[in-house]
Parts: sequence; C-alpha cells; structure tokens
Amino acid sequence: MMLPLVLYDILSELPGNNWSSNPAKPRFVLSYKDLPFVTLWVEYSDIPIAMKAIGAKPNKRRDGSDVYTVPVLSDPNTGALITDSLEIASYLEKTYPEKPIFPNNSETMIRGFDSSYSNLFRPAMKSMFARCVEILSPASAKFFIKARSIDNPLPWDAKYDEDWDLLEKGYNTVHEWHQKTDGKWFMDDTFSYADIVVACELLWYKRVLKENEWIRISSWNGGKWAQILADVEKECKLA
Repeated sequence: MMLPLVLYDILSELPGNNWSSNPAKPRFVLSYKDLPFVTLWVEYSDIPIAMKAIGAKPNKRRDGSDVYTVPVLSDPNTGALITDSLEIASYLEKTYPEKPIFPNNSETMIRGFDSSYSNLFRPAMKSMFARCVEILSPASAKFFIKARSIDNPLPWDAKYDEDWDLLEKGYNTVHEWHQKTDGKWFMDDTFSYADIVVACELLWYKRVLKENEWIRISSWNGGKWAQILADVEKECKLA
C-alpha cells in the first residue's frame, strides 16, 4: 500500500493556512495525480531550522548564497527528499507518470515558461510582500521582511501604483501568450504544469490581497485570470 507523501508548507494566520504560490504548485500536482499526501505546516521563521533538521538541501539566492525554503517534499515510498517546487514537479512526473503534467516531452519548454513567467512579475513584488507580512505571525513577519528585503529592498507599500502598473502589464503579456494557443490551456487542449504555475501565482494574490485588490486583477483581460484559477482548481480537484 502506498504511503502518503509529506509536503512542507508555510503557516499563516489565514483560514486553511495556505497562501504561498510555490508550495501550492506541488499541492496542485499531487491532487491532480491523485497521490495521497499530508501537509506539515512550518512557521516562516522556523524554515531554516526545520529544513536543516530533516536534511533538506538549501536553495540558492540570486547572489548564489544558500537559503532554506519550502516547499520540500518527502516521499516515504522511495526515501526521496526534494526541495523547490519545479524540482518536486519533475520528481513526481518521473516517479508517478500517470496523468502527466509535462505531456509530450514538454518539461524543458515548461521550465522555460516558468522562468519567463516569474521574471515578468518579479519587479512588481514589493506590493505583494507588504500584504504577505499582514497574514503572518509577528515572528514570521519579521523574518519574512529580513529574508525578502535582501533581493527586494525596503520600503514596501501595498499601494505602489508602479507595482500595479507592472503587474497589469505582465498579465497583458501572458494574455498574448495564451491567445497564441488554440484551446483552453497553455498547451492548447492539453493540461500541463504551465497552467498550474499561472494558477498558483493567482491563488497567492487572491489569498493575501484585499478583496478590492483581487477584484482589480480579476477584471483584467476580460476576467480571464479569475477564470483560469477556477478552471485549474477544478482540474486538480481543489475547487
């Protein structure tokens, strides 16, 4: 009998806890592939201690220095311990190939998509980080500010007009990408990890932003982004 996989995710003060886009990605993949799993919640401030304790590998910051992050996935069926949402997705695809998320040998292409998508929105993150602070415990909020301000210098303000302009511009670009397809998903009629990447970023916004701010994003490109999130959640049985 298959043992449940263990997904390490970040605790918050929101109902249901989940909020961060990167741990959401393996959660969507696990659910889509019908794999049994449990979630272990970690305070943001405890991530380095907790991940070192289980033997997880650190990730790399953009400057090359080590940083302990979640998600981390532990698979008791194989003994594997994987850090980073994209590497977790790759592992799950190779180990449990049923219901592929990199169909038709598309992993290299989707890795490129994931990188391009992230780069589009990285300049607009200060406003999002300001909202993240509000949903964390005081200790985790302090740690989050210290960790994130290394690459995104303070001050942060959730109402930066420049950030919101960059965010909308980014989604206009993604909308153009999607218009080049002939179907519902980013790979035409074939569901893939690319759709999960987009949906999980949107889920992060929906969870941490004020309602009127999420409505603002939802209105862009004819309501496309709220619909994509709903479609992917339904496809992954998380609606």
